[in-house]
Amino acid sequence: MSSFMKVFLLMAVMVCITKAQRHQSQHCLCQSVRNGIGSKTAIKDIQIYPADNFCDKVEIVVTIKSGRRYCLNPKLKAVQKLMASIMKPKTSTTSGPSELTSTPGSTNTARI
Repeated sequence: MSSFMKVFLLMAVMVCITKAQRHQSQHCLCQSVRNGIGSKTAIKDIQIYPADNFCDKVEIVVTIKSGRRYCLNPKLKAVQKLMASIMKPKTSTTSGPSELTSTPGSTNTARI
């Protein structure tokens, strides 16, 4: 067998393996999504999984206080509002430090 034929066969095998892996690589956690949030007070934990090599879509997995887990549809406005409210930085109601002191060789200390 000529070296040209060996290289051609090797490349054909590599293409087949790559295509087979691409079809098997969609291992998303969420096979189905909910179109509603339910009670916001029942939510214990929210995990956001960005799109990656294993799953080509963003997944939002919610754990409620009873321990049940379900997936939310990230395209829904209610879900987007919920995520925005969670990610919004909380404003503090207390005032910040009024004076910052530091001595050589020590860490910064805040005095209120």
